[in-house]
Amino acid sequence: MKKDLAVFEGHEIRRIYDEATETWWFSVVDIVQVLTQQADYSASQNYWKVLKHRLKKEGSQLVTNCHQLKMAAADGKQRLTDVATAETLLRLVQSVPSPKAEPIKLWLAKVGYERMQELADPARSLARARETWQQQGRSAKWIEQRMTGQETRNKLTDYWAGHDIKQGEEFAILTNIIHQEWSGVGVKAHKNLKGLKTQNLRDHMSEAELIFTALAELSTRQIAESVAATGMAENQVAAKTGGRIAKKARLELESKTGRKVVTGENYLPPAKTVKQIK
Repeated sequence: MKKDLAVFEGHEIRRIYDEATETWWFSVVDIVQVLTQQADYSASQNYWKVLKHRLKKEGSQLVTNCHQLKMAAADGKQRLTDVATAETLLRLVQSVPSPKAEPIKLWLAKVGYERMQELADPARSLARARETWQQQGRSAKWIEQRMTGQETRNKLTDYWAGHDIKQGEEFAILTNIIHQEWSGVGVKAHKNLKGLKTQNLRDHMSEAELIFTALAELSTRQIAESVAATGMAENQVAAKTGGRIAKKARLELESKTGRKVVTGENYLPPAKTVKQIK
């Protein structure tokens, strides 16, 4: 995970980027401190504690959508902190009467990513993605495979979300199991192989890597659906089985072509060389 700070009107907002799920997680207390305009951080913590208790008592889904991740505290130590996505925070803001509500909503929409627009109009994100890939020189065939693979991925995560799998860490665990099974390497190792850091791994896959990833995720979802897999234990079994189906196909292809499917090739721009003056 990539740790970072965002700034709103001089206030530092702690956030962490989960590369596996491509999600920014923001510190809830930091946002609450801005909304309540509290100079004392402990007062903001108490406000959030009371608000969280009230929301939980009301049965609000907002509290359920909050998670805990380790973030640097004022004393420099890593402490578990309540975090939420930009979407969850945009709804949470409505629960805090504050003149900063509208500015913070606009700020979250900007720094969080454009997911809120995409939820209202999915075609917007597809069009933007296609345009970006075209500008980066991707072929029409690659773009089509990338978008088909994303649709397959979305159907799988929709299934997980409806069968007791928590977005974030549990999504990442299952994704890594599938990837490890079909490719022989975990997501992080695959990114390292390609020399990637914060970049999206799928945006740097070859056509073959995209196809086998989609096959593994499609197989996983259909296997999970066939047994109504619910919770981590049952979905882990489906993930391993689905990944192995794609692995079998990969090994057969490699034996026929003599070429490895998983490679270190990427679409990163060429490194700039610095000319030395003699």
